Amino acid sequence: MSAPTLRRVVVGTAGHIDHGKTSLVAALTGIDCDRWAEEKRRGITIDLGFAHLTEELGAETLQVGFVDVPGHERFVHNALAGLGGIRMMMLVVAADEGVKPQTREHLDICSLLDIPAGLVVLTKADLVEEDLLELARLELEEALAGTPFAGVPILTASSTTGAGIPEVRSALVRLAAGAEHDAARSELPARLPIDRAFQLRGLGLIATGTLERGTITTGDAVEILPRGGAARVRSIQVHERAREQAVAGERTSLQLAGTGLEGVLRGDQAVEPDSFLAGRTLLARCRLLASAPKPIRGFAPVRFHLLSSERIGKLRPLDRPALEPAASALVEIRLDAPVVAARGDRFIVRRPSPQITLGGGVVLDPDWRRPRREQLDDQLRRLDAGDDQALLAWVEQAGEAGIELPALRKRLGVRPERVDRHLRELVDDGALLAAPAGPGHDRRWVAPAAYRRIVERARRVLGAFFERNRMSLGMPKAEAVGAILPKGAAELADVYLLWLRKQGVLAIEGDRIRSPGRGGQLSEAESSLAERIAQAFEARGLEPPETGAIRAEVNAQPKVFEGLLRFLTERGRLVRLPSGLFISRTALDRLRADLEATGWESFGVGEFKDRFALTRKWAIPLLEYLDSQGVTRRTGDRRVVHRR
Repeated sequence: MSAPTLRRVVVGTAGHIDHGKTSLVAALTGIDCDRWAEEKRRGITIDLGFAHLTEELGAETLQVGFVDVPGHERFVHNALAGLGGIRMMMLVVAADEGVKPQTREHLDICSLLDIPAGLVVLTKADLVEEDLLELARLELEEALAGTPFAGVPILTASSTTGAGIPEVRSALVRLAAGAEHDAARSELPARLPIDRAFQLRGLGLIATGTLERGTITTGDAVEILPRGGAARVRSIQVHERAREQAVAGERTSLQLAGTGLEGVLRGDQAVEPDSFLAGRTLLARCRLLASAPKPIRGFAPVRFHLLSSERIGKLRPLDRPALEPAASALVEIRLDAPVVAARGDRFIVRRPSPQITLGGGVVLDPDWRRPRREQLDDQLRRLDAGDDQALLAWVEQAGEAGIELPALRKRLGVRPERVDRHLRELVDDGALLAAPAGPGHDRRWVAPAAYRRIVERARRVLGAFFERNRMSLGMPKAEAVGAILPKGAAELADVYLLWLRKQGVLAIEGDRIRSPGRGGQLSEAESSLAERIAQAFEARGLEPPETGAIRAEVNAQPKVFEGLLRFLTERGRLVRLPSGLFISRTALDRLRADLEATGWESFGVGEFKDRFALTRKWAIPLLEYLDSQGVTRRTGDRRVVHRR
């Protein structure tokens, strides 16, 4: 018989202080979420509390986790640390008080976070008459109208008498069982926003949170961001039970081992290595609440809340002069410290002082880099569209250097094969180009416009070079790389040059770059003159005269003679020694053969001069050349011969 299917749902409480959220969770689960002595002494929830229940539903087991949040306005920041990963809202309103300020603020927050399901419980029903209960229900329906939660079930209960608790539990279970199960989130890279972190003697770091996506298994490596520490998962608990694996949507506790974990705090994230990035500047679509006190113009100070993290920052609209209450806009958010975010993450912004919720939205680019003014509108349009358009925007922004897949997948927070599939589809559609991989580098993705700029520059640079150097075999590779490729692309030179050669843009011969079908071009007279120059050098052996003397001997114009010297050197008929002197290749080949035939194991400069009847002017440059070619190796004042 097969094991029951396990469905996981995390429910977050919401509501005003002292409306009975913690008591209701305790009545439903038997677990008191107030953990701190201060909470029990004052009778209010200060920080996040956690509970759970399990319900057997035939072939399915329903696992419901609760995140109980504080209702006091001073502790909304604590509430936000727990609401980021929930999939259901349980709004709690005291029947004897009705809708209060934090009722509305929590409802706004849950709406902005796009929580997909919810229900409402009117608690303390034993304290009011039926007509007041009905009045409270009508007030609630009015508050819910215009929100994503309009029409959700509204139940009544008393945690004191137990009246209505079974009905609330049944409704909760029914709603949770019917909630759309986002199985795809389990296939994403693991990501645990940490809402509690503490050290236990003998155990190390314990980090807890709601597993936002992916799966984590005992023994897995994780990365702690944004601080960058590496750790290994030693053990896992889900709802206080030891497990080998935790899955997206579960309240999870990790025992971590590693270095540099002493300073881990709420707001950090334990993630699958090399899957997410931390940035200070984000692009987002943000909606202001209708209750926001005034429009936002320019940079406005905000408190930025994303999952369990909280940062101080500044927000400004990009696609309009001002962001008005009840309106939305594309905004740039600059933070005082890095935050771990991915495209599609939901966030809340609040006014720093006095603290009220201003609005919230969705991250479009977690590593926003503002483009040039003329490109801004197009970039914003693409990033505000689907993931394919966002990929195009990021590739275009990378320019001629292109971008590798790891940088793209971190912005999306997804697995590489998913990004690779999108990119290949864009290549098939002609929207992107794929540069081949090179040593130490993945395949790079380049926008067609950027590639065209490289091609046009290559043709222009090589054309200008051959206009100046008609007789040259090709442009020196280092010079060509510097003139054709963008700054910072030197390490990618071989990748791009091979790609351009494959596309027929240029040809590569040794350390020379040339236009296809183009090499040194000589007239008949120049070819004859070049041959006379080569023969003149060959006839003089190891001590040819100065180039000026040979130029006079062959009666060549200075400019033509210099061009023919380069032509002969590039083709190997002549060699330019380290001193700048020219000598024929034939003479050097004879020198090497004679040197190997001497029987010398080593020799000094004097012996070398005497043996080959050389002056010091020629002996030293020749020896330096032989050293550079590996024919000889200098040891002190002597050379050792390396025979072939």
